[in-house]
Formats: sequence, structure tokens, C-alpha cells
Amino acid sequence: MQDQFTYLEIETARKIFAGDCDFMLGVAGLEQLPVSDKPEVAFAGRSNVGKSSLINALTGRKALARTSHTPGRTQQLNYFDLGSVFYFVDMPGYGYAKVSKTQKDEWNKLIRDYLRGRPTLRCVFILIDARHGLKDNDQEIMKMLDETAVPYRIVLTKSDKPKQGELAKIADQTTAQLGKHAAAFPEVMMTSAHKNQGMEELRATILKLTS
Repeated sequence: MQDQFTYLEIETARKIFAGDCDFMLGVAGLEQLPVSDKPEVAFAGRSNVGKSSLINALTGRKALARTSHTPGRTQQLNYFDLGSVFYFVDMPGYGYAKVSKTQKDEWNKLIRDYLRGRPTLRCVFILIDARHGLKDNDQEIMKMLDETAVPYRIVLTKSDKPKQGELAKIADQTTAQLGKHAAAFPEVMMTSAHKNQGMEELRATILKLTS
């Protein structure tokens, strides 16, 4: 069942996300990870799925996370400290980024090692383009999270783009797939950074997971 939130929970989350939010560091190797002194959530997704736009919309900023039409712009684990309450992590995009095979292998190893060895990681939000649904790359990440028992949730981005009928079809198809994955939350969330849709629920969800 989809989470339901009170007005107080929505407002509390909004205030925290509107407060201090600072870029901490970019992590290219596990030895650079900050001390595990706070809970954290991570955002994963195919290249150009809209991770940076979503992070900017969540925090009400225009350029907290850099956006680009060039796939593969995020090349490391970018850590942000949200009001000293929790960390959120912008992970390297996977999929069709035009980089060398060596670079892709390094990114993939970093992601796998991070997911397997971060004790304070509460949830990974896998962002899926609402126009296209799950792809093979997404299924690979989901399988990895199942194997490492890291909880994750699917967030459909750009949900203002497809027509309502097509959006409902993609949502139903994605939800049906989630039943096959042990670590997945059984329902999808729908968002649009452009229209600021779904942000209140996503903020409240994150705060609940990190409290």
C-alpha cells in the first residue's frame, strides 16, 4: 500500500528540504566515503533520466545538482548533506553514456561496492523515465539490490510527458515487475520535476526512511 502522510509530515519534510543543503564531496573510490554518521538515501538511474533535475526540485534549488543533456555527466558518488539530518547521494548514471568501457567498468564497480558495503544506506530510489519504463540496465541494478538486500523504490520521472493512458500502462507494467523482486517496494511513485509533481510525497518518504 502506498504511504499516506499527514499535513504535519508533509510540512516538516518541506522545511527540512528547504533548509541547508550542501554539496559535500564527490567520491571516486570507497576510501573517500564520508564517515557513516548519518542515514543516507541514494538516487540511481539511467543516464539522462532526470536525477539532477529531481534533486534540484526536491530541494527547491536551480543548480544544487548540475543538469546536462549530455548523458554520463555524473561520474562519481556525489554526496549532499541535508541540514545535518541525513545524506543523499547522486549516483553515476548507467546505460548509454558515451564513455570508454574502462570508465564504465570503474563506475559499475564503484556502484556495486558502495551498495554492498554502506551500512547507513536506508534506501535506493531508482529513477525510471515514465515514457519508457524499465530497461535491461534497470533490471540489472534491481537484481544487484535484491542480492545485497538493499531496499529500493521505483520513481517514475517526467510523468508529465506521456499521455495519461500511456502513463497508467507504464505504471502498471512496472508495478507488475516489482512483485518479482525481493527488495523492492511494491508500488511506484510518480514525479515531474518540471511540474513539481510528487515532490511532497517523495520528501516525506525520504524523511520517514531516514528518521
